[in-house]
Amino acid sequence: MKNQLVMLLLSLGVTLPAAARNVPAQDWPTFGGNVQSTSANPEPTGITAANLGHLVRQQIKIDGTVDASAIYLHGVSIHGAAHDAIFVTTTYGKTLAIDAANGAVLWNYTPASYQQVAGTRQITNSTPVADPDRQFIYAASPDGYVQKLTISDGHPVWRTAITLLAKREKMDSPLKFSQGHVVAVTAGYIGDKPPYQGHVAVLDGASGKLLHVWNSLCSDRSGLLQPASCPQSDSAIWGRAGAVIDPASGNILVSTGNAPWDGKTAWGDSVIELNPDATAMLGNYTPANTAALNTDDADLGSSSPVLLGGDLIAQGGKDGKIRLLSRKAMAGVAPHMDHELQIVSTPSGTDLFSQPATWDHQDQTWIFAADNGGTAAWTLEHGKLQQQWKNSTGGTSPFEAGGLLFVYAPAGGLNIYDAASGKHLTTLPCGAGHWNSPIVLQGHIILPEGNANAHAANGVLNIWSLPAGNG
Repeated sequence: MKNQLVMLLLSLGVTLPAAARNVPAQDWPTFGGNVQSTSANPEPTGITAANLGHLVRQQIKIDGTVDASAIYLHGVSIHGAAHDAIFVTTTYGKTLAIDAANGAVLWNYTPASYQQVAGTRQITNSTPVADPDRQFIYAASPDGYVQKLTISDGHPVWRTAITLLAKREKMDSPLKFSQGHVVAVTAGYIGDKPPYQGHVAVLDGASGKLLHVWNSLCSDRSGLLQPASCPQSDSAIWGRAGAVIDPASGNILVSTGNAPWDGKTAWGDSVIELNPDATAMLGNYTPANTAALNTDDADLGSSSPVLLGGDLIAQGGKDGKIRLLSRKAMAGVAPHMDHELQIVSTPSGTDLFSQPATWDHQDQTWIFAADNGGTAAWTLEHGKLQQQWKNSTGGTSPFEAGGLLFVYAPAGGLNIYDAASGKHLTTLPCGAGHWNSPIVLQGHIILPEGNANAHAANGVLNIWSLPAGNG
């Protein structure tokens, strides 16, 4: 079946790198690869420890900075021809389709708001998501809209606003697609200037209709709020994975940032579990020192929840801690404070702004995390996290593929480690960035670079591939 698919792609004119001719064709349709955002690729990629030195880098200049991650679809029809295509959203809301083989920009969707926001502080760090039908993608823009775009030419099918105050409520995190719905979250901008409220918005993928909104402040009120109408502000939902979705139940899990907490209608610095359409809270957790977290700007929700299988969740924060939680213990609408199963330090004991990756390896669950001062790995053993290795090299959201761990350093360079031992294998040179993170599949490493906070209107997308004869 694999060879038939490769032959079909070649017959349609798709140019495959050498490595991709020997590995399965694959999609990477969402941040982390799946609704739970594991950021671990279980398929062969063609990239191994033995051939890292043969990788050839393309530096593609693009019309905007991508301070996020890319998605990838193989063999999709664009302008009547088949392409392995990369899709990214720039900080000012342009969404691009890029040919993975030659770096050509296949189409460029630019929202009407672009001229008003370009060069301003009103940015997005969002990653688009593909519809399972492979005919459409969904993308966010800093004007507060989500749009459905045709893969064939980037034409917008619908646009729906998920905030009434886009200058305060930021489109910060990846979009997700689950059970026919687009799931989006909102955050705030640097400085947390009020008013804004983090919320979860669920849209119908077919029509774009806004179906429901769960508000993390004034949570007794559904629908979009005029932010000034709620007496509390903040509670941003801004983790790098955005909403994390349980693939078995469709339940939505988010974590929130600094804000008041009362366990009733104000849910600052909390982990929240919602039902699939976000109409009901199913569980909640907040640390006992929630008031101090709010005062100290130590957001619990600087990272998204990590599903570890079964009953367990890991939640990192700006206070330098990773908390191991029980979903059963946080079940229900009554407030659940404290009662963590375990607390461990982030890799260097500093703020965790990245999304950990999880890897199922030799019947064990591994978790990898990187902060500004280090990278570390743990295994889950007897319901507790056991550290396996750590170093003092920081990074953004890690990515595992083929037993290799890929971690981008914001100061520049993509570090590659042996995932199980932590041995440093090589550093691929590239420029500096911020929250950018790589994906690895089908013979490619794909990594945007650049910092959204520089407010640039241009940027670079890196693609490393193996040359002919090294597959």
